[in-house]
Amino acid sequence: MKYRTLGRTGVQVSTLSLGAMNFGAIGHTTQDDATAIVDAALDGGINLIDTADMYSQGESEEMVGKAIAGRRDDIVLATKVFNPMGDERNHRGSSRRWIVAELENSLRRLDVDHVDLYQIHRWDPQTSDEETLSALTDLQRAGKIRYFGSSTYPAYRIVQAQWAARENHLSRFTTEQPPYSILQRGIESHVLPVTEEYGMGVLVWSPLAGGFLSGAIRAGQENTSNRAKLMPERFGPDAPANKAKLDAVEKLVALADEAGLTLIQLALGFVTTHPGVTSAIIGPRTLEHLTSQLAAGDTELSADVLDAIDEIVAPGVDLAPDEKFDTPPAILDASLRRR
Repeated sequence: MKYRTLGRTGVQVSTLSLGAMNFGAIGHTTQDDATAIVDAALDGGINLIDTADMYSQGESEEMVGKAIAGRRDDIVLATKVFNPMGDERNHRGSSRRWIVAELENSLRRLDVDHVDLYQIHRWDPQTSDEETLSALTDLQRAGKIRYFGSSTYPAYRIVQAQWAARENHLSRFTTEQPPYSILQRGIESHVLPVTEEYGMGVLVWSPLAGGFLSGAIRAGQENTSNRAKLMPERFGPDAPANKAKLDAVEKLVALADEAGLTLIQLALGFVTTHPGVTSAIIGPRTLEHLTSQLAAGDTELSADVLDAIDEIVAPGVDLAPDEKFDTPPAILDASLRRR
């Protein structure tokens, strides 16, 4: 495993991080499963664990808390806030009211007195940057969080938040967590140049493109993955974007074979090669998944292999543009672009 500095914080984190989204009801994992995965990840050199309050409605955080008991100080612990936690209209978003309350809930579920990185899960158009950053700065000064970051922010919102922090003399987002894979390279055009400009750490999620780069989803084969069961509309083989993905996967499989790598090693090695990326978040549901992904911890791709990937999926291109999670709200909601 290799390690890199998280932005300008001085904190060293592994180039692969453990994502806990599959812990609990979402991934049908038990506490014993989660603990075994955490144990193996730490033994494999991973030192950053990322979860969120909304993963299985708090169950993931509870499982992580139990799994890391007694070794908290050896782990860079990250969680997130923003998504709904129930039906109450104010139990969501990035207002001061909710951030302060929900951090306490996360600390209780994790059974810790602070988190190392607290992230706003999505940009909240209902809340000003000053409101959010002010609350996060106060929590940082109170010692309940060490650093804070954004997740899946559009590039222009990252810039706006940096400006708001400077203008209002507040602490700033030190990290961004965007989606990034060989099949979804859009952040290369906008987000990564901005995060590099501001010296932000970048923890990328979905480096295996929702399983398309795991080797388990191939053209002409039935997709039996857990994600396909949860979100069948996202994995239909007849969708034009999925056809493009499957076509690219077949070419990438051949390239990986030629390079003496697994498809997973090729996919994770590609993501961690980019100088703007600090760490790739892997989200194994089983120990077998983790083992296959840990094998990519020290993968280095040659210039020839990287050039070949560029020929298959061009730099800055998203094969599934409709799956982007940082699209401005007015693009998705017609009422916001009508007078």
